[in-house]
Amino acid sequence: MIVADAENCAGIQSYIPYAQCGGAGASEEQKMAPTRRLPRGPSAFIPVEEILQQGPETIEEQQLSLEVSASGRPDNVMLVMGLHPDYLSSFWKMQGLLLRVDGPLPCPWRHYIAIMASARHQCSYLISFHMAEFLQVGGDPEWLLGIHRVPQKLRNLNEINKLLAHRPWLVTKEHIEALLTTGEHSWSLAELIQAVVLLTHYHSLASFVFGCGILPEGDPEGNPSLQVPSPSSGQSSPPNGDPLGSSGGFDAVREVEALMERMKVLQECQLQEEAASQEEMENRFELEKSESLLVAPTSDILELTPSPDVLCFVEDPTFGYEDFTRRGTQAPPTFRAQDYTWEDHGYSLIQRLYPEGGQLLDEKFQVVYTLTYNTIAMHSGVDTSMLRRAIWNYIHCVFGIRYDDYDYGEVNQLLERSLKVYIKTVACYPEKTTKRMYNHFWRHFRHSEKVHVNLLLLEARMQAALLYALRAITRYMT
Repeated sequence: MIVADAENCAGIQSYIPYAQCGGAGASEEQKMAPTRRLPRGPSAFIPVEEILQQGPETIEEQQLSLEVSASGRPDNVMLVMGLHPDYLSSFWKMQGLLLRVDGPLPCPWRHYIAIMASARHQCSYLISFHMAEFLQVGGDPEWLLGIHRVPQKLRNLNEINKLLAHRPWLVTKEHIEALLTTGEHSWSLAELIQAVVLLTHYHSLASFVFGCGILPEGDPEGNPSLQVPSPSSGQSSPPNGDPLGSSGGFDAVREVEALMERMKVLQECQLQEEAASQEEMENRFELEKSESLLVAPTSDILELTPSPDVLCFVEDPTFGYEDFTRRGTQAPPTFRAQDYTWEDHGYSLIQRLYPEGGQLLDEKFQVVYTLTYNTIAMHSGVDTSMLRRAIWNYIHCVFGIRYDDYDYGEVNQLLERSLKVYIKTVACYPEKTTKRMYNHFWRHFRHSEKVHVNLLLLEARMQAALLYALRAITRYMT
């Protein structure tokens, strides 16, 4: 089960005539074909028709060009990411490097690290997937009985795994030193870099799985989950179908227009006003950081109890996310992004120790950060850079990272409360994400735009955790 409440438990069942899928040009034979039930789609949140609009040609090209899994089929993560093909390509190149290309760690270890990382968020989808892949590459079945069956060297990753998953700001050079200097169980620096990238990759991918409501592969009868029945209009940009406003009504349309107006006002103010002082910028960040304390899943979301199949891969299961700033406690110092940037510090360290990884990570961050179709809901020709930057910087804010040159007042102007609740839930405790949260923000936007938010979430979260880990490694090395 990958969702937190009862409304999410049932997969989407779609009933579409063959001729509908073929569009206006369908043949008479197609039109006479009986209505056929499509298997459930890859997501509990996104109607299967939205995925079908991507077109079979595009899906097949992705399947042929990417080594997706041992099954030889595109998995459900790939099908949803396929709404943004440029990003999907860079993502799967990175994942292929992590799992299949020769590197410091044996392939079974890589899949087991993916299992350990996914278990921190109770992500059964990824755990099951990588258990199968682990066995496929010759992993010892005994290891799948639990973390207590693996070599001590691998068990030593537990501490940094839980910190990177939930409170990455607590990672110190002492944690790095403990892993690199433990005698016969010690890690090499190259092995540790690959392990850290794997851990952060799968923590963040768990956020994407929950944030998009990804369902397990196969329908209840065991058939593949999405077989495209007939040609539709393939395209390399998001679906051009109707936005979600049919359920949101007038209020949802008004929300879009209000957002467009706020963006316009902010852009005009940037041109006319002098930049705020550094002190004022810092105060706005601290205000946003404090306000994030009030952003949390609604109280009717029940605490989830991990199943034994998940718990066997977890040590200290009660350890979870805590707000970076907590009233009445000594908060850790803010991570000033300018002091340790990805561009100047993190990238160069990974390039030195894991060259192919550094290049592909940088490409992936760049692709998602600059990804745009210049659309917002029903509007086209829109500069969305301000909105994308606000989402990225808010995610980093909840992990305690501050950009000196960014005005955090924009976050409150551009991100409505329901979007903040969704972002923080998916980034910090993704297993609590519900379909209600997904439906409640951006009610008049396309599903592909909501998937784009999840891609920003995935990459901003991964970069934040990586920056903390790489800073600790740098401090250890110096």
